[in-house]
Amino acid sequence: MRHRPFFRWVLTLGVLVFGWSAYLYSTASSAIQQVDLTVISEKHDGQCTVRWKDPYHGGGRLRESAYHCDPDRDAILKAPGYDPDTGYGWDTGFIFTEGPHKGDLEPSQLDRTDPYALSDALVLIGLALIAVGLVGGNIRGSVRLAGARPKTVARARKLHEAADQVVRDHAQACDAVRVAWEALRREQIEARLRAVPVARLIKRAAVSRAVQNVEAAGVRTARDVLEAGVLGLAHMGADRRSAERIHAAARRRADNIEATLTVRVDPVHSGPCTVALLVALHVLLEAGAGAHRTAGAGAALATELERALTDAEPASGYRSMLGVSREQREIARSAVSTLQSLMAGAERDRLPAQFAQTSVDLLRVPDDPHSGVSARADFESSTGQYYRLLAQVVDQQDTLTGH
Repeated sequence: MRHRPFFRWVLTLGVLVFGWSAYLYSTASSAIQQVDLTVISEKHDGQCTVRWKDPYHGGGRLRESAYHCDPDRDAILKAPGYDPDTGYGWDTGFIFTEGPHKGDLEPSQLDRTDPYALSDALVLIGLALIAVGLVGGNIRGSVRLAGARPKTVARARKLHEAADQVVRDHAQACDAVRVAWEALRREQIEARLRAVPVARLIKRAAVSRAVQNVEAAGVRTARDVLEAGVLGLAHMGADRRSAERIHAAARRRADNIEATLTVRVDPVHSGPCTVALLVALHVLLEAGAGAHRTAGAGAALATELERALTDAEPASGYRSMLGVSREQREIARSAVSTLQSLMAGAERDRLPAQFAQTSVDLLRVPDDPHSGVSARADFESSTGQYYRLLAQVVDQQDTLTGH
């Protein structure tokens, strides 16, 4: 159910009512002016004739008019008690200060609606609405904010980043091994192909002339045939059919070598690909077997944290918690409890420290140009470990790619 800002609307209505009251008061006070009235004659029901000074006409001339005096005012203000000499009484009224009736006496308060009384009533109503909006809104807001845990969510995000980082660092280290192994494998395949003469690819008499022509053009090995392609062989003097047969034979030989080749690491006669593979394997071995377990724990924890963080997103801030529905708040509170449990378990198992240390170990790629020497020496003393680790990393890739 979507949140309905009831108390916000009550507060808004209270402010509007209060503003209306202020408007009535300002317009009333600016449009009229209070003056003293001399009561010339008066009846018991309050009907009277009054005199007042008009400051807007005739330099303050005296004017008279019928008026409805307050019959309940004190007797001392009535005739003849107020002025025994003249027999006049006293009252107050209002004259208009603007408009076409400027200077005229405003009707008695007994005959009209008092703008000040209406303004005062609106003030009370507005203040009551504002109080209800503020108090009710604060109470409701406190209830809605009860599940907000910005610090908890922030700590969980930091732990998720550390867990995800160690997974990526381990994957990067394994990828370095796979890339170097694939480069060494391609290098050895290329060497095998360069060792196969063109004449050994196909011995049919029908293509012997074509073989001689391409050999004369500089194509001497199976590798040269694959590089030249069918069109290249045809341009070198082989007819189209013979070029296709020669190229197909070279392709079959390459596939057979690739399928049966066992990559061997020779630390004595090692090239750049061998050194790169040994260095990449050396990094993983130095990180230790625990690096693989730590990366696995990081992957599992990151998955659980990511799911819980998604549900706990409203609890990451007070404003976001206020803007969601009751169901979403309940889900967020439950997710926060899950985050707290996951973080407590991670702290108990000392996973944050393990993540940080493993990431550092996996990123220790040596910049020393002589690092290959130490990797080769370590390989010669721990050959079995290197081959086991290589098989493990390569088999993981084959499993992921479906090979």
